[in-house]
Amino acid sequence: MTISADLIEQAAYRFALLGDPTRLRIMNALMACRELSVGDIARAANTSRFNASAHVNRLAAAGMLARRRVGTTVYYRVNDLNLPRVCDWMCESVRDRARILAGSGSAP
Repeated sequence: MTISADLIEQAAYRFALLGDPTRLRIMNALMACRELSVGDIARAANTSRFNASAHVNRLAAAGMLARRRVGTTVYYRVNDLNLPRVCDWMCESVRDRARILAGSGSAP
């Protein structure tokens, strides 16, 4: 299967967004809780509200998160149903690699 240059660029951008540990903690919290405010996201990701807000805005701008406003509070949720699968696959890959390395006695 041939992948277009444009599709490769778009995929690389999305992987880059998910390559940040804080954004992965945010995604993990949202996948576990379905929908959270920025304050709740900040607590779950162990970061400041300001930092959490900047990260969720980047994820939302890329179409990965959706927003819902209730009064003065904005709630965020995962907007791409493929993202939990991607995260699950990557985490399973990391677990498998750790098991292999533990069994061989090699350092990572």
